[in-house]
Parts: sequence; structure tokens; C-alpha cells
Amino acid sequence: MTEPKSDFLRVLQERGYIHQCSDFEQLDKLLYSETVPAYIGFDCTATSLHVGSLIQIMILHWLQKTGHKPIVLMGGGTTRVGDPTGKDESRKILTAEDIEENKAGIRKVFDQFLTFGDGPTDAVMVDNADWLMSLKYIDFLRDVGRHFSVNQMMQRDSVRLRLEREQHLSFLEFNYMILQSYDFVELNRRFGARLQMGGSDQWGNIVSGVDLGRRILEEELFAVTSPLLTTSSGAKMGKTASGAIWLNPDMLSPYNYWQFWRNTEDADVGRFLRLFTLLPLDEIAKLEALQGSDINEAKKVLASEVTRLLHGDAAAQEAEETARKTFEEGALSDNLPTVEIAAGDLSTGMGLLAALVSAGLASSNGEARRHIKGGAIRINDQSVSDERTMVDNGSLTEEGVVKLSFGKKKHVLLKPV
Repeated sequence: MTEPKSDFLRVLQERGYIHQCSDFEQLDKLLYSETVPAYIGFDCTATSLHVGSLIQIMILHWLQKTGHKPIVLMGGGTTRVGDPTGKDESRKILTAEDIEENKAGIRKVFDQFLTFGDGPTDAVMVDNADWLMSLKYIDFLRDVGRHFSVNQMMQRDSVRLRLEREQHLSFLEFNYMILQSYDFVELNRRFGARLQMGGSDQWGNIVSGVDLGRRILEEELFAVTSPLLTTSSGAKMGKTASGAIWLNPDMLSPYNYWQFWRNTEDADVGRFLRLFTLLPLDEIAKLEALQGSDINEAKKVLASEVTRLLHGDAAAQEAEETARKTFEEGALSDNLPTVEIAAGDLSTGMGLLAALVSAGLASSNGEARRHIKGGAIRINDQSVSDERTMVDNGSLTEEGVVKLSFGKKKHVLLKPV
């Protein structure tokens, strides 16, 4: 790629956001000369996005910061169909009420990263249900479906891989590509959108939209995808043994979010600082160059900066201070994640395996048992080796809670109510 003239593509290139681009030079000229509306789509499958979507949110943030207009497309319509990309089975069909609830939860995250309003570079959030739900089937087949080749659709990874594995692909899901492509046409008509962005697994769907826009609108549209993120050890970004790293604080506390980033592998620190913070590149280079135990300071900066963007200054400072007190001073902090349990459970005694599952430190009794055998579990900072240990009223600290720990960095307070 050549050195871009536009600020947006320069930022994306310098920070490692670009995997593919449909026409880099022409897009660069457009972004350099005009205020460009551009969008990323998010289906409404849960009440919160998880950290796997954060790279797309950051791209929209940089789009606005460099003088362009972000469009956040909620898939109120496409969620009813289900994207087959990367899936081994059909997605659960959600009710209209579920989708609306999920949309409301997801909106909270974007309010932290984007400025919404009516100005030329203000972000807008729209729902593809606004146009998809009113389509007339025969008219849609005639006007849009005729531009799609089934031969080409069968070669798209989202379809081909499912068929190669001989796994069921419903006709409902097969239509997803056409509907996503049509979104681009509608967003161009309504908002002048010229660019769609997304993860690299969406490349086939996105370029189908570029092609449909050329055929129906006779308009040159553009596509940019970002790399699908894995850690240096090959793990999928945002997935942990205890579940997804959610962005909404009611699904994952700011402290646990901070800890997730604090636990970043050494080899990923520089890359994650570029992708997930707003720190200047020269400052990132200094942090990335730290060696040995000093790299832990860079990890703390990463954790605090990423947490600050999502949850605000106060939450980031509180999470960092909680971690310092817990790890450096061994103190019991009120800011540690707390799980309420019935007081009667402690009165009669609760098995340690069940307590660890209730606390979210293990996903099953089997996993809890493995943690104990590995010497990773402590009750009130005392190591436990017997899986038959009971957690009861005798386990309560002076503060009236039980502190359960998995390793050095995961702590949960059980509080009887």
C-alpha cells in the first residue's frame, strides 16, 4: 500500500487496522477530499457486545476523530435471519422483544466512543429492520436477487465452509448475504454511505454489497476489513475459560475488564496498545520496548487506558487501585467483584466446587476440581488442596464475606444476603 493522504487511512495503516481494502488509492482520494459517511453492522444477538467487537468500535471512533461520519448499523432485521459466517449451526431465532432489549444494551457502549447528533460528522445509529421488514418478497427477488450469482454465493467462505463440513445451512441463512448487501444500497440512499467496514471474515458479504451498489446505484462503493484478532498464543480474542469479555458493566465489572487487559501476553502489548488505546505512537513504542518485569508497567497502562475509554476515568482509577491493594498489599477491597449468595447456604455449608462455580471462577465442577488439584485456589488467601472443603459461616471474614481466589489475579467476594 502507498502512503495514504487521508488521516483516516493513515491512522488505520499505522495502527494495524487494515487487512483488506477494495480500492485503496481511490478510497484514499475520496477520504482526503470529502466528509465520508461509513458504517459497520452489528447484529443484536446479546444485550452487550464483547471485546471481539472492540476493534470495529475503535475504527468507528477513529473515523469520527479524523473528520468523517460514523453510521452504526444495528441488525434488527438481519438478526432475525442469522449470519452463517463462522458458525457450525443455525443461530437461535430471537423474538422482536429480545432484539429491542439487546439493541438498547448495545447502544450504551457506543455512547462511550462516539458523539451522536445531527451534524455532518456526528454519528447515527440506524436499524436495518426499518427497510428489511417492509420488503415485498417478489419485488425484492426481481430487483435485487437477480444481481446475485448462486455460483458465486456458494464459493463465499460463509457458505462453502458450512457445506464442506456437511453441516445444515438453511435457506434462511443463505439469504443473509443478499440482505447484508442490500443494507449498503439503502445506507447509500439514505445517508450517502460510501464505505462499509468489518472483520476479515465479512469480506465476501461486504464486497457483495460493493458490487450490488455498482449494479443498482451505479455508484462506486468501498470495502475495508480488519484482521480477525487472536493472541500471540493463538487464542481467539475476547474468549476466556470463564466466558466472553463483555463490554457492558452490568455483565462484566470494570475491575474484571481491567484485569483482562492486565493479563495480556507480553508479545501482544504493543499491538494492543496501538489497536485499543488512543496513546500516541511514539509513547506506545517506548512502552513496547520495555523488557523483563518492566513490561508489566506497560500492561497496567494498557489496562487503564482501555478501561478508561469504555468505563471512564473514575472506574479505571478505581480498578487500578483495587488491583494494587489486592496484589501489593494483600488487602480486602470493597471494589472486588461480589457475588451474593443465600445466607442459608453458608449456614448449612456450601461445597467448595459449587462455591467456585457460583463465583464464576470455574464453569463447572470438573473445572473447579482441576483448579484445586493444580493448587490455584485459595479461601481468604489460604491455599486449599481438598476439593471436599466446605464454605460456611466459619469462612466469613471480619467484613462478613468469603474471599475466593483463582491464581494471583482473580478474586471474588461471596456475600451472604
